[in-house]
Amino acid sequence: MTAPLTPPHQPQPNDPWQNPPTGSHVLPGEQPGPDERRAELRQAAVIAVVLTVAGAGLGLLWLWLAPRVPLVSDDTAVFLKNSEGEEAIGADGTFVLLALAFGLVSAAVVFLLRRRGGIPLVVGLALGGLLGSLLAWGIGTWFGPTSDVVAHAKEVGKGVTFDAPLELHAVGAAMLAWPIAAMIVHLGLTALFGPRDPEPEWESPYGAPRAETGDGAASGAPEWPAAEAGRPADKPDPGRP
Repeated sequence: MTAPLTPPHQPQPNDPWQNPPTGSHVLPGEQPGPDERRAELRQAAVIAVVLTVAGAGLGLLWLWLAPRVPLVSDDTAVFLKNSEGEEAIGADGTFVLLALAFGLVSAAVVFLLRRRGGIPLVVGLALGGLLGSLLAWGIGTWFGPTSDVVAHAKEVGKGVTFDAPLELHAVGAAMLAWPIAAMIVHLGLTALFGPRDPEPEWESPYGAPRAETGDGAASGAPEWPAAEAGRPADKPDPGRP
């Protein structure tokens, strides 16, 4: 005699860890239309232009706050008045700190105006921050002390202290500070406070979603035949002892 065959374990249809049924697939979500995509591209272009213009403010602040490097001439050469000074490093640090602040503020303003976010907006932030940094660098060097040190030394005379040109030594870090800060802050704000996408819905292989009945079992789930009264569920195999 053999033991009655028992059906294999059937997972509960409402088990959250259960795999989706064979042949099912995720229903496609709402995709942005052409008009919405064009609107996002226009907004990204406006953001890039506005941030580029804002780079003028960064350049003027850098020109105002950056420390000056004092030079002195003896009619034969031009020397640093203070050879152990850190004014040159201070100019780079001032630019980077101002660029980080501009990146934080610009990302926060863009997020408040457009909470939904999107790749075009992030690209606009990065491009505008980079162009704004380039404009700020140009304004600071153009309106700062002249770059013709020899002519400036002859003009002021021997032994008179004058300012060296305003320069950036770490150009790469200074140019990328604004766009990197803007992207990181905007992505962080979007992840924390942005709208959430709806959960994906699974479609059954037969074209209609599975509906649950009153007792919690899903309709269409396979049912095992019950044994009739007074009759075993499975007959013994006569060929086996």
